[in-house]
Amino acid sequence: MDALFYPLASALGASVDQIKANIPLLARLLKLGSGFAQLLGSILGTYFIAANVKGPNMPWIVFIFVMGHLTINHVIRALYGLSYETFEITGPQMVLTMKLTTFAWNVWDGRRPVEDLDKWQLQKRITKYPTLLEFLGFSFYFPGILVGPYIDYVSYTSLVDESLFKIAPGEIKKPSKRAIPDGRKRVAYRKMLVGLIFLGLFVVLSPTYHYGVAVTPWFLTLGLFKRILVFQFCGFVERCKYYAVWTLTEGASILTGFGFTGYSQSGQSLWEGAANVNVRNIEFPPNFKILLDSWNINTNVWLRECIYKRVTPKGKKPGFRSSMLTFLTSAFWHGIAPGYYLTFLFGGFITTAARLCRAGFRPLVLPPPGAPPTTVKRVYDLLGTLASITLLNYVAAPFMLLTLRDSLEGWRRIGWYGFWMVGSALTFFYAGGSKYLLKLQKQQAKLAVVASTKGPQTPEPHVVPPLEAAAEELLNQQKSRLSRT
Repeated sequence: MDALFYPLASALGASVDQIKANIPLLARLLKLGSGFAQLLGSILGTYFIAANVKGPNMPWIVFIFVMGHLTINHVIRALYGLSYETFEITGPQMVLTMKLTTFAWNVWDGRRPVEDLDKWQLQKRITKYPTLLEFLGFSFYFPGILVGPYIDYVSYTSLVDESLFKIAPGEIKKPSKRAIPDGRKRVAYRKMLVGLIFLGLFVVLSPTYHYGVAVTPWFLTLGLFKRILVFQFCGFVERCKYYAVWTLTEGASILTGFGFTGYSQSGQSLWEGAANVNVRNIEFPPNFKILLDSWNINTNVWLRECIYKRVTPKGKKPGFRSSMLTFLTSAFWHGIAPGYYLTFLFGGFITTAARLCRAGFRPLVLPPPGAPPTTVKRVYDLLGTLASITLLNYVAAPFMLLTLRDSLEGWRRIGWYGFWMVGSALTFFYAGGSKYLLKLQKQQAKLAVVASTKGPQTPEPHVVPPLEAAAEELLNQQKSRLSRT
């Protein structure tokens, strides 16, 4: 009986037991008469377009084709009033959209001169067009077909031909009779345990703590400060379901061999390549950029490599326009609910404000090379962490509340604090703050040059922070002017 499932298991990158156990589940979820046919239609259409359209517009044609198909189903979902908890075809279709559009760009990069490509494009370019069977196996890669993580074609083929498991020079190979290194089950089961813990937290806490409480009468009985604190905890509880799903699917991917990243110095196999979330960097983020990079990691890679870089004119650096187009694409990809657009549009402004803060303040608080972190630097890091997580909880609320009315009402009941934080920061920088901080940075650099001419000194724990030194210098200059008058 198992012989019947071997060809399908080989094509999808799954074990025979996984196929037998989950075909009834897929049949129910995807309804294999309609859902599967829609996924297959997007796959075959992409395969034909990428093979026959040779010009530079080919990836954008694929993008319009698959994104348009996804949008139609998003509209149908909205017309039927299905909540985001209801699982249907748009979930797998969102994952497939990332895979197919990335494939199209990888094919196009394979047709471009090597000198025009960056590191990621060189690694992922496709120079030999796959057969239809190979492409179907990639598209229906089993562990990620429902909710991700999505996998690019080059990574998929390296898993199938087992080149992923070749040992790089200098790495320690742990003896194994199998092509797939030992240790993956240990990591996968640990991921399963962590995922179940987060799932348990969500099941127990979500009936009481969720973003929806912000629009209930009970919420107004609390003081503003307490409302903001409750709102922060609601954000954590809402994220637990994503931590659960992505950690469980990461474990499933690792079981197939995907995610192998080499060996540790002790010879233990490492499986970090299938991660889609870094919980520590999200709950305790050093800054907003690291927070974004740690959330839905594979989707961020897709947005960066297939949208952010591609809409930036050649020879220019990505800026505000590229950021906003990327956030709009992310909102469009998620659906047509107004809450998505509020989240991602405001996310673009947060990213801009965070970038300006980092460029303006961080150079002023960095200690000299070799010196220990100063008190000012520690305070800067703490404020950055608090600002990042509170802004995340603020901007994510419409993503879960979905409707325009509930989103705005929820924000109103917590005092619009996110708008005040980001708006005041942008006002400061565009009103001359950036020039002022740049001036301080130049003065700090001059002081560093003067200090270096006095000879090498061993840094002490009481080294004066650069920001305080610059302020002291300015104060001395002011005193000298007053004494002359």
